[in-house]
Amino acid sequence: MNDLFQRDSTEAPPPGARPLAARVRPRRLEEVLGQDHLLGSGKLLRRAIEADRLGSLILYGPPGCGKTTLAEVIARATQRRFVRASGVTAGVPQLRAALEAAALRLRRDGERTILFLDEIHRFNKAQQDVLLPYVEEGAVTLIGATTHNPFFFINSPLTSRSQVFELQPLGEPEIVALLRRALDHPEGLGGSGVEADDDALGHLARVCDGDARRALNALEIAARTTPPAEGGGPVRITREAAAESIQKKPVVYDHDEDGHYDTISAFIKSVRGSDPHAAVYWLAKMLHAGEDPRFIARRLVILASEDIGNADPRGLTVAVSALHAVEFVGLPEARITLAQATTYLATAPKSNAAYLAVDAALKDVREGRTLPVPRPLRGASYRGAARLGHGGYRYAHDGPDHFVDQEYAPTDRVYYDPTDQGYEATIRNRMARWEARRKKPRTPKPQP
Repeated sequence: MNDLFQRDSTEAPPPGARPLAARVRPRRLEEVLGQDHLLGSGKLLRRAIEADRLGSLILYGPPGCGKTTLAEVIARATQRRFVRASGVTAGVPQLRAALEAAALRLRRDGERTILFLDEIHRFNKAQQDVLLPYVEEGAVTLIGATTHNPFFFINSPLTSRSQVFELQPLGEPEIVALLRRALDHPEGLGGSGVEADDDALGHLARVCDGDARRALNALEIAARTTPPAEGGGPVRITREAAAESIQKKPVVYDHDEDGHYDTISAFIKSVRGSDPHAAVYWLAKMLHAGEDPRFIARRLVILASEDIGNADPRGLTVAVSALHAVEFVGLPEARITLAQATTYLATAPKSNAAYLAVDAALKDVREGRTLPVPRPLRGASYRGAARLGHGGYRYAHDGPDHFVDQEYAPTDRVYYDPTDQGYEATIRNRMARWEARRKKPRTPKPQP
């Protein structure tokens, strides 16, 4: 089976030049760490691999979670030739040649091929379209790997012909186990006299944020740069050496892709969910990654009306003031203003009653529920208005408590149903008093 993975000797790097992560990569399904939601006993992907009933796949997940490893393991487990290409370098001619060669092998020898396309999201539409007939006919089993949401970045004809599996970042225990394996692996650091303290491995596992490749690269740097103990003793990697070997991880935050949308989504949902701690964390991540502070402030303005509304009318004032302050002051000081607005809105009472009210009314209007303006409310300041029957409006300020009972819209529909949160409880009581004075009171439907 190894011959399916051999490279041309003129292109393959010397064994010692390969990164540690490549040298200790698992070769069997049992060696793969993590991804129990996909590879655990009885799970769909594991059953498909073991039964050799595998169709085309798209593996979606963050860097270093094992997408390439899993693709190679699948090829070995199913006895298929493994052909690898990259969305960064492969063009249509190269892709078509690989597909034709795979189809020829299948017809001539019955040999099946896995075509592994790394960073498949970088393929343009023409490149992705080239794959379709070969995938459709079963000439190759496509395994695409991507860090980007495939439903946004890969053609729907291709995703509809493939099963999409989302891989998760590895947990700290899995990373530590992987690092220990690398220390003992004969192609890794085994036999080289390198040892590592437990807290050094734990530090690498924490700082790498689930990226196994990053942790292994740092371990290799530490092993190569740490001097041996005095007297020719083993190289011992301490926590300090590990900390020096792993650089600060760049924040995964593509401004027009998943990182951007996922983080702002987490930020808004944390504010809506009344968790100021989580909200400030996501705010800090966005600011650190260089997000436009005006974008954050605009989203807070929307949230102040959508999720807080009249439960705390000051929320909108705070949000709009923050937007003006951000434009006036700029970073870095604007981070303080954004933090103030974020924590205020996160801890404010919540209500989406105003949001529900306007959407319910818009739904009625869109569906043709167009109501005539009652005659007393129509303009009556021109000659002939009386002849049209316009007039009869009763001035609200002339009534007790500035209220008069008259029809303002010919409907008994209740659109605004205030909650009992914050100031909206006061509004709810006030509206209840007004309804009690109407000849035809409107009763809101019970909230689901």
